[in-house]
Amino acid sequence: MNIQLYENNLYLDINVTEDGDVRLYNLSPSPFAGSEQGRFFRLLEVQGTGFNQNDHHGSKHTGTQPGSLFRYANHTISRNQYGNKLELKQKWRGLFAVSHLQFYDDIPVVRSWTELENYSEQEDFPLEYISSFVLTGLYRGNGSARDADGIFHIPHSTWFGEAQWKAYTIQEMGYDAVHPDFSLKRISLSSTGSWPCSEHLPMGGYENSDGRRSFVWQIETAAAWGWEASDIGGELYLQIHGPSFQESGFFKRLKRGEHFQSVPCAIASVNGGFQEGIRALTKYRRVIRRKNTDNQSPSVIFNDYMNCLMGDPTTEKELPLIDAAASAGCRYYCVDCGWYDDGPWWDGVGQWLPGKARFPNGIHEVLDRIRARGMIPGLWLELEVMGIECPLVKNIPKDWLFQRNGLPIIDHSRYQLDFRNPEVIVFANNVIDRLVGEYGAGYIKMDYNINSGAGTDRNADSAAAGLLEHTRAYLAWLDTVFKRYPELVIENCGSGGMRMEYSLLSRHSIQSVSDQTDYLRMAAIACNCMTAVTPEQAAIWSYPLAGGDVEETVFNMVNAILLRIHQSGHLANLKEDRMRYVREGIAYHKSICTRLKEGLPFWPLGLASFSDKFLCAGIECGTTRYLALWCTGESGGTFELPIPAVPGKEYRVKCSYPEDLPVPTKWELQKSMLTVTMKGKTARILEMTLR
Repeated sequence: MNIQLYENNLYLDINVTEDGDVRLYNLSPSPFAGSEQGRFFRLLEVQGTGFNQNDHHGSKHTGTQPGSLFRYANHTISRNQYGNKLELKQKWRGLFAVSHLQFYDDIPVVRSWTELENYSEQEDFPLEYISSFVLTGLYRGNGSARDADGIFHIPHSTWFGEAQWKAYTIQEMGYDAVHPDFSLKRISLSSTGSWPCSEHLPMGGYENSDGRRSFVWQIETAAAWGWEASDIGGELYLQIHGPSFQESGFFKRLKRGEHFQSVPCAIASVNGGFQEGIRALTKYRRVIRRKNTDNQSPSVIFNDYMNCLMGDPTTEKELPLIDAAASAGCRYYCVDCGWYDDGPWWDGVGQWLPGKARFPNGIHEVLDRIRARGMIPGLWLELEVMGIECPLVKNIPKDWLFQRNGLPIIDHSRYQLDFRNPEVIVFANNVIDRLVGEYGAGYIKMDYNINSGAGTDRNADSAAAGLLEHTRAYLAWLDTVFKRYPELVIENCGSGGMRMEYSLLSRHSIQSVSDQTDYLRMAAIACNCMTAVTPEQAAIWSYPLAGGDVEETVFNMVNAILLRIHQSGHLANLKEDRMRYVREGIAYHKSICTRLKEGLPFWPLGLASFSDKFLCAGIECGTTRYLALWCTGESGGTFELPIPAVPGKEYRVKCSYPEDLPVPTKWELQKSMLTVTMKGKTARILEMTLR
């Protein structure tokens, strides 16, 4: 039996053999032209403790059992609000595995996850590994060796250095076709702990060297995740998964009558290169996101932290900043960390009550001033943690906290609260209700500055299983908060972008991308961040320096203008010759942001690196292309930008920010090339509009 679907320029081909073996042969923009492929084209992999892993596999998740023992039971194709959905059920004894493949109208992306159900009458199932997606046949079709025609895109990411993708040939990743059929070598990324982006984004990409076909994927979890690519049966495969025993110590005893859902992932499969895959994921991210006013009408946020108060707010310091932020055109004003304690606060957080010495007349004086200046007040929280010196710690039950081996986990002088505990939910709701109801906050910066490690084994079969359960409980809690306060804006922050992933970003309307304090280095992060998050959710700092100049101010604004502006810096102390460029940048952003929220990113020079002298990120919005350009070097120069031409149409090019400091440009239609000349340490916004 063959199951074939053609959805949104994607061909899905599944074959069910006579004995019920289910094989996925194709998920691509091209029809499947092959013949019978054999037993290696698994639709899923499941490994249980004590089961034979029947393969010469090394560290690969191949040959799993009972994964290879499952046989076809039934399937359905139904339609929902997103598009068509395939659910294919397989069974082995009392276990049922349901593969969910959700399509999205007009978007070449599939969302995939697996649900395991234990209907056994006699025994529990000891789960160690379950795939969310498996595709064999990444490389196919041009006749060259499987180790000679592939490029992997690896999303390196860290604090102060988010979204720094690098492209490697498959051989540069250490893979060679050393055997006719398979290798023990795998290309793999994984993360353990509650900072899923501390080393890599939970993403990846693969494309043929000629750019004819690409796969780009994301994994949607704030817990452990992983993916691997290698070969089997002479074909390259991709496997995507959440926590596993091998990578993160995951173990789940699936009791009779229980079910377990794997971590969801999304896979873009496109004709074209890596950038086309990112554009497809951008469309997908907008579809799965919670509908909210903030993303429909993106607003500018002033936050008093970065290169400004740096966690030391007081009434005296805030009042002139509030006036300056209002005059600059900001919509929200967020009082960042430190508002809840009168002294050093790092290890004392947890009560979330205003410091009396910081605000002698109460924090309402500051919040009322924000409202009086026509802005919406916001406050910083780190609600998932409690400092080791917090007075509440002595009184709360220990089962409020993550534990391992019977002891509470301490990381960076904080405890991690366990949102599986109903009492923690009550505590968190009380804090939110006080900030929103009593203080009138319309914006919350929800930060998260620790990594809990493997997780918690309290009331869990393993620490990794406990962490996954906690993250799912936290998401469920977030859903209730947005249901109570639908207009509340909650910013997702994890020391910048350490939790920049779409289980959270499908709820949050805005993401703090980075804590980077050097505006020149911020350019490479701002340039690349649209690979990980939609433009209208990507908050980038603009923080004019106290001792800076006009070009430094402009550079800071360009970092953020095409994204979400997180304005900061000592605006009250800026001279007018610099302050006017802040106002102009914010005004220009407001004039285009409702277009940007529907645009798609592109990178004429490719993705940026910190060592690059010239950088460029663009957003295509109908007949207009907006370009952010940076020259980070000490000296300037002239560089060329390949821009796809439109037959019979001519581009009008203008420097739209700042208007009175244009840069020389030349558009050559025949070459489809824009030439730009810039001075050192400068940045500009250009518009290219079809006449």
